[in-house]
Amino acid sequence: MKIRSLLAPFLASLCFTLTVGPVAFAVEAPRIVHQDGHSALMVDGQPYLILGAQMNNSSEWPSTLPNVWKAIEKMHANTLGAPVYWEQLEPQPGVFDFQNVDDLIRQARQHHVHLLLLWFGASKNGQMHYAPEWVKTNPTRYPRLTMPNGERLDILNPNSAANLEADKRALTTLMRHLREIDGEQHTILMVQVENEAGSYYADRDYTPAGNKQFAEAVPAKLLAALHRPAGSWSQVFGAEADDTFALWSEARYIDTLAAAGKAEFNLPMYVNIAAVNYPNAKSVQRLLDVWKAAAPAIDIVGADLYDPNPALYREMLHAFGRPGNPLWISETGLSDDYAKFFFYALGDGAIGFSPFGIDRTGLTPNDDPAPTAHAENYALLAPMQREIARLNFAGKLKTAVEEHGHARQEVDFGNWQATVTFGYPQPDRQPPPGTPDSHGRVLIAQLSANEFLVTGIDARVVFHPTSHPSPADHHINNILRAEQGEYVDGIWKPLRILNGDETQRGLNFAHGGAVVHVTVYTWN
Repeated sequence: MKIRSLLAPFLASLCFTLTVGPVAFAVEAPRIVHQDGHSALMVDGQPYLILGAQMNNSSEWPSTLPNVWKAIEKMHANTLGAPVYWEQLEPQPGVFDFQNVDDLIRQARQHHVHLLLLWFGASKNGQMHYAPEWVKTNPTRYPRLTMPNGERLDILNPNSAANLEADKRALTTLMRHLREIDGEQHTILMVQVENEAGSYYADRDYTPAGNKQFAEAVPAKLLAALHRPAGSWSQVFGAEADDTFALWSEARYIDTLAAAGKAEFNLPMYVNIAAVNYPNAKSVQRLLDVWKAAAPAIDIVGADLYDPNPALYREMLHAFGRPGNPLWISETGLSDDYAKFFFYALGDGAIGFSPFGIDRTGLTPNDDPAPTAHAENYALLAPMQREIARLNFAGKLKTAVEEHGHARQEVDFGNWQATVTFGYPQPDRQPPPGTPDSHGRVLIAQLSANEFLVTGIDARVVFHPTSHPSPADHHINNILRAEQGEYVDGIWKPLRILNGDETQRGLNFAHGGAVVHVTVYTWN
């Protein structure tokens, strides 16, 4: 009996391993690295590009997962964002149910997909809707945010020690379980702590305890990070005092959760921020300054971007992607309007991109049409995802994206430039036609001084020396060799050599998913 008792945990672990398929031991755990102003998510010791997709909020159940996997396959995604619900994980205090998580991991391995686990704990879109019933029904023990008039909101107070301890117990128990079942295989790449934390309805905590903290001096750590003089929150931040206090409180709460979770299983952890609450680059920089000071255990402050305005989207990309904060589009729109922004994000060094709601449920007003353009992007890059991630981390990758009224762009590579014109086909000796909805996009990576990897959709690419202007009619050809091909296990495999009509006026890309390895030269 004693031997059986000692073997029980081992046998249980072995049983789980056998049910999910063969173990593929990884080189090292996922981690975030920074080098020469660039960042990468390292998976199995190599840069990894997240071709992501997030399921709908209530889809992480055995009954709905089949629809998710169908959508992932159609999307050509390599990584699924999936929530873990506190109310399901801990239905009674201290009683845990891992069935949903175990099913998810097992099925992800079967479908050869990595996971981002999204902890829907105390906060989901700023509210407590995924907290267990035993938390919701006991506001005395688990206090809420309070308005100035005393009204309590359905938002757990981040300044409450009881709320923090309950949330932390659940997350650390989850992380311990994940280490036991995924500590070697690394199906899970990162964990998102809460979801769009904060409040849409209260600018800060107005409980007596909250008011007392608000009247106290601003922590020295935050003052040093923001280069502000000492004083109370009102004295230091003036009109921004309430919002900054609330942001600091939420970030400190989440940092405590993340640090405790990492102590159990050291995976990269991130938060996702609804950029609509921070409408310009200046406000995002202030947001990041506070997060970096308050939450050192958080590796990435990710951006949830749902505005299809190209100028604003690009501004947000530039604001969120800064030294020390990898650019990670944690959520974005599923409609085709958002697909070209993936190329903008790559051009800005993004580690990944993740449209939301891929398994259309028909239950929400946000059910967009099937993401055909996103799927086209992922299908194009999936066969060379590791190469793209490596080149981007090395700063060798650039993109061009069509905007309305701008069907011609120049991409600079030092001694060489690429003239990108949009539209397909392009009549000779006429201005480029562009596309009706401005969806053209191109990706170019420099492999060596005179070698480039080129792909795109509805575009033409012409290389010319920087010392020579781009010929308007493309009659000068600087292509020495153009190979259409693919990467197989990291090795470039040519399929054919392009010449004649395929290269005379440049490299042409329609919707066939072509990838070209081109060598350029000067001859005059």
